[in-house]
Amino acid sequence: MWQIGGVTRSDIDIDTLVGEWLTLKEAAAPLGVSPNRIKTLIRENRMMGVVRGGQLSVPAAFIDGDDIVKGLPGTLVLLTDAGFSTEEALRWLFTPDDTLPGSPIQAMRENRGTEVRRRAQGLAF
Repeated sequence: MWQIGGVTRSDIDIDTLVGEWLTLKEAAAPLGVSPNRIKTLIRENRMMGVVRGGQLSVPAAFIDGDDIVKGLPGTLVLLTDAGFSTEEALRWLFTPDDTLPGSPIQAMRENRGTEVRRRAQGLAF
């Protein structure tokens, strides 16, 4: 189990880490696609979503303007291949890492995805 300052990751509320969530309809609008396309992206492991308040939602940080954050789909595949569940992958992506600095999703949004993917690959070994 990973730890952050003596607190295990499972003790940190996922909503606290992720922050803003979007419904499928809200996520689809900036991308110019239908909510069904967002479901397909989730099914294809190009995006991750969880049921919140009875409806499937995705982290707002996964959307960058009118596109999915660069490198996100490949990183999600690496995390899945490393055996991460959806919740574990979301925790990893959104937990601050002083060595990056910032969280992996923040680094990817700042076009520093190469190091994030390198770390995700290392998790599989």
